[in-house]
Amino acid sequence: MNFQGKTAVVTGGANGIGLAISKNIAAAGGSVWIFDLASENPREAASSIGAQACIADVTDRPSLQRAFVAAPVPDVVVVNAGVARIAALPETTPDLWNRTLAVNLTGAFNTVQLAAARMLPARKGAIVLTASTNSFDGEADLIAYNASKAGLLGILHTAANELGPYGIRINAVCPGLIRTRLTAASFSNPSALSDYFRQIALGRGGEPDEVAQAVLFLASDLASYITGTTLVVDGGQMAAKFGTWGQVSDSFDGQRWTRGA
Repeated sequence: MNFQGKTAVVTGGANGIGLAISKNIAAAGGSVWIFDLASENPREAASSIGAQACIADVTDRPSLQRAFVAAPVPDVVVVNAGVARIAALPETTPDLWNRTLAVNLTGAFNTVQLAAARMLPARKGAIVLTASTNSFDGEADLIAYNASKAGLLGILHTAANELGPYGIRINAVCPGLIRTRLTAASFSNPSALSDYFRQIALGRGGEPDEVAQAVLFLASDLASYITGTTLVVDGGQMAAKFGTWGQVSDSFDGQRWTRGA
């Protein structure tokens, strides 16, 4: 996957999965521009990987537009900025709902629309959305997050239909449970992980670099005839309807399940 001579924009690129994506594209020769909030120190993150940065808030359209104008016309745009807040349905406040959809859904719309406007004259480009396995299921206590990630698939399918004639591809990755600062509490709780990972065919959680590699594939020329699709990066969780682990020879070491002979 070679990104020599290509410019890539990554929203929410200063931490977690976004930083892993930025780092991997830069390592593959791409010129990376991180768009992120000032509080996330995007310039410091960009400097650490030989990239550039712009302060941008995906919920503030003028802010995002200024960032796109400051950067070169992108060949690749990764729509990654997102938030997740846990709250049961009765405790989900209008503020929590509105903020989640503003970042995850409206922010994605803003990014896709502005990116497409920059890419259209060149009649080429690749956009990758960071969706989620929660785009498909109804995990409890995440109604705002689930709704926002499901909505991304509507953006995905419609944009693929409209942008395809201009040579612009758009796809999505759907990560499962990935080790980031947002999930640090989960990964530090072996008893919770034991039950959760029991439902994952590979018996463990994912790492940001594993999501990044999927994003790079979809953004690269190797995926030149792929658009409008989702690539699930979940260790087989969505495939394991009845769970995978539970045989007598299975054991859990605090971070992953393994099976004996």
